[in-house]
Amino acid sequence: MKLCCDCEVFEVMAEVVDLTGDGGVLKTVVRKAKDDAIAPSDSLPLVDVHYEGTLAENGEVFDTTHEDNSIFSFEVGQGAVIKAWDIALRTMKVGEVAKITCKPEYAYGSAGSPPEIPANATLVFEVELVACRPRKGSSLGSVSDEKARLEEIKRQRELAAATKEEEKRKREEAKAAAAARVQAKLDAKKGKGKGKGK
Repeated sequence: MKLCCDCEVFEVMAEVVDLTGDGGVLKTVVRKAKDDAIAPSDSLPLVDVHYEGTLAENGEVFDTTHEDNSIFSFEVGQGAVIKAWDIALRTMKVGEVAKITCKPEYAYGSAGSPPEIPANATLVFEVELVACRPRKGSSLGSVSDEKARLEEIKRQRELAAATKEEEKRKREEAKAAAAARVQAKLDAKKGKGKGKGK
């Protein structure tokens, strides 16, 4: 990026990884998981995700779990989702947030998914891997354990949303305070300029 007076600004860009070797599924880590975080596996094939999907051509959101703070669950590698998700989720760890760009052949192809997704659309998802778990009956204790787990996920999402809202409020207050200081300085300068016979 170039600015006036030939100053350069360098941005640290996250690495884009081509997961398919043909540019069909590109992954950029937005937030890294902890080093000891678990990943989907044969023993933990069920995943819970939080996501937002947009059309690459115009950035229009076509699907999201953010509006109702819900979790989407599926089994990796079973064809329950688009190919890009089966490929990308295998590379993620719990707590990781990644931007997944999917070419049409790894998404909905020439058919699209009307009316939200047109034919041959490239899609961009921001996906958070919230949890990995075994298939039902494998080693989860009971339905109450599952409900407790889902409640804990919901509580964590609500806490994160509240924290985000509080940070936004603090930024807005800081902006307002800065604007008030600037205005006060301007008013003070105006006041000094009066009465000097200008």
